[in-house]
Amino acid sequence: MKYLVGFSRVFVGVLFVISGLIKLNDPVGFSFKLEEYFSVGVLDLPFLMPYALSLAFFVVVVEVLLGVFLLLGYMTKWTLWSLLSMIIFFTFLTFYSAYFNKVTDCGCFGDAIKLTPWESFTKDIILGVFIVVLIMGQKHIKAFLSKSITHVLVLGCFTAAVVFGYWVLNHLPVIDFRPYKIGANIPEGMSTPKNAPTAIYRYDWVFKVNGEERIISTEKDYPNVDGEFLRVNTTKIQEGYTPPIHDFTIERDGVDHTASIMMVPKLVLVIGYDLAKSNAEAFKAVEVSTQKAHQAGYEVIGMSASSPEQSEAIIKKYGLGFDFYFTDQTTLKTIVRSNPAILILEHGTITQKKHFNDFNELVY
Repeated sequence: MKYLVGFSRVFVGVLFVISGLIKLNDPVGFSFKLEEYFSVGVLDLPFLMPYALSLAFFVVVVEVLLGVFLLLGYMTKWTLWSLLSMIIFFTFLTFYSAYFNKVTDCGCFGDAIKLTPWESFTKDIILGVFIVVLIMGQKHIKAFLSKSITHVLVLGCFTAAVVFGYWVLNHLPVIDFRPYKIGANIPEGMSTPKNAPTAIYRYDWVFKVNGEERIISTEKDYPNVDGEFLRVNTTKIQEGYTPPIHDFTIERDGVDHTASIMMVPKLVLVIGYDLAKSNAEAFKAVEVSTQKAHQAGYEVIGMSASSPEQSEAIIKKYGLGFDFYFTDQTTLKTIVRSNPAILILEHGTITQKKHFNDFNELVY
């Protein structure tokens, strides 16, 4: 039992710290995931959506600290029951997502490690078992450092987590795990390799033959059967290749301009996924920065999911010298965790990407 508890302690503690740090690197992304859970049709808790970012920040800091507490043997009883409470809550969410197919990615490890809902649920069940083992054998969990050193480490970890998370909120994630990171070429990310695997489906064709139903299964063609066709049931038996960027479009007046805009050699994208929620004062900096971009020979466009009326109002209010195109809001949230933000592309490759607090660092 002593060795099992020792292994469980390290396994659970390290996993909680890693999971927490990954989400702490991108608390805005985790808040988007919480908004999905709170939305109508999922948990039906829309009144919590305005607090999603605050809750996300609190949860990830606590997640990191619980892992640290367990590894240090600090406040053992409270830590273990807090871990159990958290894992029960997460297990409920992942089961709900998997069973009802509501949220296709729980966000357990952010964009670093994508898990299906059932994989997330299985992971939580395994963690829950290890936490129960720790509760049963908590007498074997001892602090290996003096109280004074442990207190200093706990305070230091708490301070570091809060400071790091606050810095990320006011800038951008330190490590970008998304397909729109600096150095990524958007057209290449949208393409499918020649030899990429394609999705394979099984078709169960149901016919009425001599008064009885008969099922003929194929993977492609309509079967040659002497009978009355009733219905067909389709089952995907192999996933096909999905490009890392598969939902990126730039539209205006119902026309898709993605291909032509991605061919522009020097391009600036001003992104505001929701102009009504954008930091309004940041558009003063947008105007200054885009003026410099125009002078340096860059073409500038805006990308937003807001209405044309909202876009025109922003353009008029701040004297912006460019037009806004429509892009799906989820896509824009994935591209950059700032509202607004500026990206610089050269021949479709992202070379710079800045939060509105860092527009002065852009180089044209």
